Amino acid sequence: MEPSDLQAPEAREQAVRACVREALGCEAGQIEWLPAALGARRFARVHLSAGAARTLIARVEAVEDPRGRPSGSDPEPPLEPIRALLERQGLPVPGRLGGDASGRVELLEDVGPRSLQTWAKGSTAAQRRGVYAQACDLVAALQRVRDPGGVQAFRRRLDAALFGYKAELFCRFSLAERDPPASDSECLAVREAFAHIAEIVGRVPARLAHRDFQSANLHVREDASGALRLVMIDLQGAFLAPPEYDLVCLLRDSYVELSESEVREQLERVRPTLPDAPEAETCQERFDLLTLSRKAKDHARFLQAAQQREDRRFLVHLPSTVRSLRRAARAARSRDSGFSALAEIVESLPESACER
Repeated sequence: MEPSDLQAPEAREQAVRACVREALGCEAGQIEWLPAALGARRFARVHLSAGAARTLIARVEAVEDPRGRPSGSDPEPPLEPIRALLERQGLPVPGRLGGDASGRVELLEDVGPRSLQTWAKGSTAAQRRGVYAQACDLVAALQRVRDPGGVQAFRRRLDAALFGYKAELFCRFSLAERDPPASDSECLAVREAFAHIAEIVGRVPARLAHRDFQSANLHVREDASGALRLVMIDLQGAFLAPPEYDLVCLLRDSYVELSESEVREQLERVRPTLPDAPEAETCQERFDLLTLSRKAKDHARFLQAAQQREDRRFLVHLPSTVRSLRRAARAARSRDSGFSALAEIVESLPESACER
């Protein structure tokens, strides 16, 4: 069955039920479709009629939109074998319970409904310290994983084309929200600044990165002793990136805005444990530059979802995203006047979609 055949809710449910029956030899009971994220892929919590596991997560592929990646680049690879590799390395990822022959439906261990995003909303800074330290340690562990051969994640990387793609998204969706919209010269300044970022961060050896290591993709559950443990989900986008990339995703997360003291503490604690152990000043510079490109992309994606799909759920995260952008742009400008034009553009962004 092709992804195009799974767009209708009835077809998706039938495919999940058939996969459970064939892979596990039991029947699927209630199927709860989880809220869609920014991507088109869908997930469901499936209640089973028999077996050791009471529930599992069905991961259903969707038609890939080539506009979601730079022209000429390859589509996102399947979940396997990167999931299996990380599992063999002892990293916390969901177990695989089965799947259909086409790879369009995967049956995964249910790691629970509580994401770090949800958990963090009711936490104090003191409570977050240990859990976020655990998350940062996972970043370091990911960077120690080596290519065993045959894993596409090690052939994908954060390159100049991807930085250019993020610049175009930012110009098309974020700067169009301003009043007045961006001029041609401003869009050129964005492209040049992002090319400069690509040049600077491209000088460091790239390490394996989750690529979307944010609170929505880390789930919190208790082990046998009652201690909180994190599990990584949404692994298929893994690629090679500068060592600060996943730390930016986590510590400058639009969904959970940490205080500056928390960000500094976590970054300084984990920095010497990274395989490359970058110097503090170099690490902070790349952290700020990667924040600029990552948050610009996130800002654009939130607006794109609202404009093209009428999905306004993510607009609530625009203010935190703009604050991170402004902070990073000011830091970049203080080190390099070549980022002055981009910093001025970022300062002009409204904090919410309504301030136009």
